Amino acid sequence: MLLFQGLVGLTEAMYLWLVAAGLSLIFGVMRVLNFAHGSLYMLGAYFSYAVLRAAGGNFWIALLVGPLLVAAVGWLLEFGFLRRVYRIDEAFQLLLTFSFVLIFDDLVKLVFGPVYQSPPTPKELSGAVFVAGSILPAYHLFILGVGAAVGVGLWLLLERTRFGLIVRATAADREMARALGVRSSRLFTWVFIFGAWLAGLGGALSIPVRAISPGMGELIIIEAFVVVVLGGLGSLRGAFLGAVVIGLLHAYGLLYLPVFELALAYVVMAAVLIVRPRGFFGVREA
Repeated sequence: MLLFQGLVGLTEAMYLWLVAAGLSLIFGVMRVLNFAHGSLYMLGAYFSYAVLRAAGGNFWIALLVGPLLVAAVGWLLEFGFLRRVYRIDEAFQLLLTFSFVLIFDDLVKLVFGPVYQSPPTPKELSGAVFVAGSILPAYHLFILGVGAAVGVGLWLLLERTRFGLIVRATAADREMARALGVRSSRLFTWVFIFGAWLAGLGGALSIPVRAISPGMGELIIIEAFVVVVLGGLGSLRGAFLGAVVIGLLHAYGLLYLPVFELALAYVVMAAVLIVRPRGFFGVREA
């Protein structure tokens, strides 16, 4: 039972990791706390659901197209709105991104209605496997594989490519990167698009196992912020570790402390911040 519950917790952690990775990447490079990131997760679920219906139930097409549509929405947000508030106080950035939370929620209600949607699990992943005497859905193993693949892909992108070098340089010292010829406006756009794609991917992967509803973005963005704060603002490896910690807390909390389960993540976050205010892998800024 302990092993099985741990696998369930890791599955939960992968959804949080995909959302928190984009959130942490955007903050690390752009210094923008994008409160609308959870709404991009919600749009990923709804876009993928719409493509799923239009494609005759083909989950793989929905998984490909849905996050790309969210990436396009991310481009519109950054190009049309966010780049106009980079140089002003962070409070206005939060107000702007929070306004899009309300806008996207109402748009989803107008287009798709307020009713919960629950698409079926794709046939290729509808089976189950036995783990330590318990049955684990095959889709959970698929999510674990996707989360691990995204983690490896992000590491390769940021550590082994020229684009990753530019991203890391800009995150470390924006002014020096500009002095060396880096076009920060174009870089910010690509980083925001990529972060939006990660959120959309998380939403697309959630549709076979989670009910789709307006407002689902607000639920995950709160936990994603907890993950990012735990790991250290702007740290991807910290976001991964934080997601694993929160996912396991939820899983074992439901098993042993069901009444107190919702508060466990916040108690742990408070304890970590008391001991290490910058989070697991946060760094002190000059």
